[in-house]
Amino acid sequence: MHTLRAIIFDFDGVIADTEPLHYAGLRRTLEDIGITLTEPDYYTNYLGFDDRGCFLAALQANGRPITPEIVRDLMQKKAAAYLDSIKDHLVIFPGVREFVRAAAARYPLAIASGALRQEIELILEQAGIRNAFLHITSAEDVSRGKPDPQPFHYALAGLSQQRPALALQAGSCLVIEDSLPGIRAAKSAGMKVLAVANTHTAQDLHEAHAIAHSLAETQLAELETRLWPAT
Repeated sequence: MHTLRAIIFDFDGVIADTEPLHYAGLRRTLEDIGITLTEPDYYTNYLGFDDRGCFLAALQANGRPITPEIVRDLMQKKAAAYLDSIKDHLVIFPGVREFVRAAAARYPLAIASGALRQEIELILEQAGIRNAFLHITSAEDVSRGKPDPQPFHYALAGLSQQRPALALQAGSCLVIEDSLPGIRAAKSAGMKVLAVANTHTAQDLHEAHAIAHSLAETQLAELETRLWPAT
């Protein structure tokens, strides 16, 4: 029988309120090549994908040629714009510091994100919670992003290396996500999912095992009892 033994967090939209900055960087980069990306379009069709996935989708939707060089150049330009913007903003969601510190006192924590490692590390350091996480899976670590389960498999393997005595299994992991691709990736990996309605409505996130409006109001003990009931 499984019990909760580890927690894996998505990053953008769960820990950091970075989606508006991602959208701005993506929009400016696409504008430079004559593609218009509206805010509703971004939140409906692009949220939850990594930068590579976003640019591939935008190029395809606009009938543009796609080569590795074109995609790499766009990703580099967007990453530079995004890094500039996060240096000027502390973008942690309310209640995240407290939730992460309380969770880290009881469980090993990891991040599985489509963001770049440098972006994740910078924001966690700014927020003073970098040391709470034993492992970070970033966009550079995987060949397939969400909704593929690979990021969560990789994060679980990383935690297992850090805590071999726990004999961690997917069914003992809680994933905290904010997007449908992330929820589907975590469920495909065999993990339980708490969706936080930071960037989508609760109705949009109904495929998750549990839904919260904010980590500030989430009680981990209650969630554990609900998702891993004693038999």
